[in-house]
Amino acid sequence: MSDADQKITGFDLWYLSLPVVSARDHGIGRVDGACEVVVLRLTSEGGETGWGEASPWVVFTGSPEATYAALDRYIRPLVLGRKVGDREKIMLDADRAVAHCTEAKAALDTALLDLAGHISKQPIHQLLGGKCRDAIPLSVSLANPDFAQDRALLDRLREDGVRIVKLKTGFRDHAFDVMRLETLAQDYPEFAVRVDYNQGLDPEDALARVRDVATFRPDFIEQPVRAPLYDLMAQIREAIDVPLLADESVFGPEDMSRALREGICDGVSIKLMKSGGFARAQSVATMAASHGIGAYGGDMFEAGIAHLAGTHLIAATQAIDLGCEFYQARYYLAEDILETPFPCDGGHVQVPDAPGLGIRPDLDKLNHYCISRGRAA
Repeated sequence: MSDADQKITGFDLWYLSLPVVSARDHGIGRVDGACEVVVLRLTSEGGETGWGEASPWVVFTGSPEATYAALDRYIRPLVLGRKVGDREKIMLDADRAVAHCTEAKAALDTALLDLAGHISKQPIHQLLGGKCRDAIPLSVSLANPDFAQDRALLDRLREDGVRIVKLKTGFRDHAFDVMRLETLAQDYPEFAVRVDYNQGLDPEDALARVRDVATFRPDFIEQPVRAPLYDLMAQIREAIDVPLLADESVFGPEDMSRALREGICDGVSIKLMKSGGFARAQSVATMAASHGIGAYGGDMFEAGIAHLAGTHLIAATQAIDLGCEFYQARYYLAEDILETPFPCDGGHVQVPDAPGLGIRPDLDKLNHYCISRGRAA
């Protein structure tokens, strides 16, 4: 029996509540106290395991309850007894079995690849076509409503060698955003600054506020208005001379096609959690690159498993060329769930070369933070 012919015999779930170190405000909502993720473990008949993580946010991609149900009730029967090598067919069946729930599908795809990688003794980036970079520049987002705490974080980032930050804007008044931009320019000039509204601006105020922020010359301004407002995104793009990026407006290839057709952006955030898997994420990146549009590796409120999945995606995708935002495991969670720390050094995420994801989760941590558990029958 070949490695790819091994059958999947185990399907285990952990619904986790992971404490965070502070509140974070965004244009579309707040996270405080804890974030909730769902972890999936697949087991092959040969005893190897593969791990995946679904990291939803209720105001963005959906609820953790829906994610858990999608995996536990609808996707589980499609996976047990299938061959490890049937990843593409399994993913197609999962897409047909349950609408939306892109985070659940991303977790499944990750676990299938991690399992295949451990069986074949190859890292996921090799299974995706090969590695094109060894390290990825790390961006850390600033979203604390108490800016004094974000200043303390900036001091820590400076010491750690991080040199890219993204300022979350639009959750308070415009004066608060301008004050923070002025502080960054004056007191932290070594940082490249990006700005992200997370859809936080009202349509009538958006153009004037974005124009004002553009005078600070950030690397880019991201998603100032609600996702469906393609016409307004295109209008704002034409009115400013810094790049405008789309996030919530572009989940998958279908949205990217429309975004390109209607000219709404100069770049795009690519996230496994909103694209629903590696193939769709890579398709978005390829489409963007074919039109001269940049891309970066965004994230949700993720733990280390999802960060590792995104790292392998970027490592194997030349078109995702604007770095990554995989900072929560090191800078936002009170404790990550990996056996060893998520690999960051000198302001870069280091790409693992060990089989599969490269690092496994710590079972004791999974069980400690678990609030619901599902197992294969």
